[in-house]
Amino acid sequence: MKTNFEHIESVYWVFTQLCNDQCAHCYNLSGPKGARITEEECLQIVDNLPPKIDRIILSGGEPLAERQKLYAILDKLQARYPTHTQIMLQTNGDLLTGEILDTLIEKGVTRFDIASIDRFHKKAGARLMELADLFESRGVNGDDKDPLVEKESYLHENSLSWGYWGATDDMWLGGNWARGRAMEKNLWKKDPEHNFCTILSGARNFLGGYEDIPQEISIQLWQINPCCPGTKEAMGDARTEKVADVLAKVAKSPIWQKLNEGNPWQMGESVGITEEFARGRTQKLQNVCLWCDEFFEKHCKGKLVAAK
Repeated sequence: MKTNFEHIESVYWVFTQLCNDQCAHCYNLSGPKGARITEEECLQIVDNLPPKIDRIILSGGEPLAERQKLYAILDKLQARYPTHTQIMLQTNGDLLTGEILDTLIEKGVTRFDIASIDRFHKKAGARLMELADLFESRGVNGDDKDPLVEKESYLHENSLSWGYWGATDDMWLGGNWARGRAMEKNLWKKDPEHNFCTILSGARNFLGGYEDIPQEISIQLWQINPCCPGTKEAMGDARTEKVADVLAKVAKSPIWQKLNEGNPWQMGESVGITEEFARGRTQKLQNVCLWCDEFFEKHCKGKLVAAK
């Protein structure tokens, strides 16, 4: 595990929950009335990011639904990280045009992920070939399929690339989708054996120490989290705190250390919660993320750093 967080590999930042779509499976309640933060707050967050980052993934909501804010963020990122930081954009692709694509490339985006090729999104992949032609017309390569996991794809200088994916029943609905609209509509897959903590977008390796997946943190609007679903109690506020300082602080806590191992069933041992109890509650709740919620809500309020 790292002790200095002035350099981290990956930041996944949901800077808006505004969206042109309102998918039934959305875990963060994105939609036309989705939550937003101000442009000023977004720029404060950029100032509070670590001085060295290998890649930054901008997501939503739908980033292109707040284009002015997205462009301001990209300008600030280009000024702060002029070299050696890959900027990735996750979008449903519905609002993407040639003019917008040209602007995004000009402002430093080198990787585009169309994250809507599934049965839940409005267009359900119907625009995929049109987008493929659009990317090809701008020289954006579509051969690099899995840059999220393979470190080599962003640790070196990158040419323009794009890819596509979508929610799957086995992985996404089986894991962190016990949240938001998916929870309300009972779309989440009840699978207490699925440990979302161990995969990319889960908590494992958010503090470093492992080589099989990138070290990645998630910022949901301003809340600093170890994972994409987000813990019930965030680690810190990226508007007012330096992200590196927040990570250095929580790295001292055995609670967060266990999450870094991808082991949510042992994260409560330092505060008297046994693994046996945690596994029993996960079975009862039918989802490990719901156990994590319960733990933070009921068992460790105010003990995140002070735990011994």
